[in-house]
Amino acid sequence: MPIVAIAGLHIGCFELFAREGIRNVADLKGKSVGLTGVAALLTLMAASVGLDPATDIRWVSDASNRDRAWPYSVVADPSAPPLELFAAGKIDAFLAAPAQAHELRVRQAGRVILNITTDRPWSQYFCCMLVANRDYVRKYPIATKRVLRAILKATDLCASEPARVAQRLVDGGFTSPYELAFETLRGIPYDRWRELDPEDSIRFYALRLHEAGLIKSSPNKLIADGTDWRFLNELKRELKV
Repeated sequence: MPIVAIAGLHIGCFELFAREGIRNVADLKGKSVGLTGVAALLTLMAASVGLDPATDIRWVSDASNRDRAWPYSVVADPSAPPLELFAAGKIDAFLAAPAQAHELRVRQAGRVILNITTDRPWSQYFCCMLVANRDYVRKYPIATKRVLRAILKATDLCASEPARVAQRLVDGGFTSPYELAFETLRGIPYDRWRELDPEDSIRFYALRLHEAGLIKSSPNKLIADGTDWRFLNELKRELKV
């Protein structure tokens, strides 16, 4: 795709829920796991502890949400989405985004065995990054820098005033309820964009993806072809970060 990464925004916010008796990722061998839009992240977690995502995990998805690009075999269960299957005890694990994690806690379904916001090595790398169209960056460098400055200021605001931001999100109709928005914002250390190196994150995930057989490009090629840190470095100098 004709895009380049230009900054890291915040570390991840996903939590891996599992049923009782499963204590860590290695215990997922031979277990059933719900296939979601972020399942690639779970394959990296599995590979990092010596599991083969293709043979050691039984991936389960409802037919409507199956990703045709998914490289591993999938068991289709049209009876309910993966979250509902997990909450009903029909599968063993589920990787949840913040709203889903909140729902599972309310329903007292399973327990968290890994949280990438707090657990190493995942907590040391950006999960969410800002990317831009390569031609746009080339043609409009001033506008690109202004956009990045605005987004980083908003990121800082999420860190310093989560209650205010949560209310703005609810008032704007972007999410609800307020309690969930506030809980999510308060739980993510948004100010860490100042200390983490986005290139380290690209290299870390590229290596994991390459080892899992999900990409063919080397980390160096991805960094050379798919990143542009000029604007971030300029803003860091101006902000004295």
